[in-house]
Amino acid sequence: MARRPPGGGSAGGEGLGRSRVGFTGKLHLSADGRCRPLSLIVTPGHRADCTQFIAVLEKIHVPRRGAGRPRVKPAGLAADKAYSNGPVRKYLRRRGIRHTVPERSDSQAFRLREGSRGGRPPGFDVAALVVWLRM
Repeated sequence: MARRPPGGGSAGGEGLGRSRVGFTGKLHLSADGRCRPLSLIVTPGHRADCTQFIAVLEKIHVPRRGAGRPRVKPAGLAADKAYSNGPVRKYLRRRGIRHTVPERSDSQAFRLREGSRGGRPPGFDVAALVVWLRM
């Protein structure tokens, strides 16, 4: 039996697996500000994005123009809400990487902050406001 690569792989290590849309795979990619790829990991379609975040970042090796070791730490990072969890944020803080990652609205930290700022009351949404304004 073939060994599975570190990024996963359920069909003989080919990065294919069952997901809601069928037998698929995912490409977990990091890119620089000019959209040039820096690292890539292929996993089955059912793997969560956040589970591969650290592996993708640790595969980054940008060669320097002159002599010296390649750069392995990005100056900054932007990611979507899929990476808005405690372990990812802790990893970024520990490595000193500046980041822009929006928080999920269903996270505990987001709810606590919204409540402390006098955020919107439970059950309130834009549709209710529109209905109220039309009255």
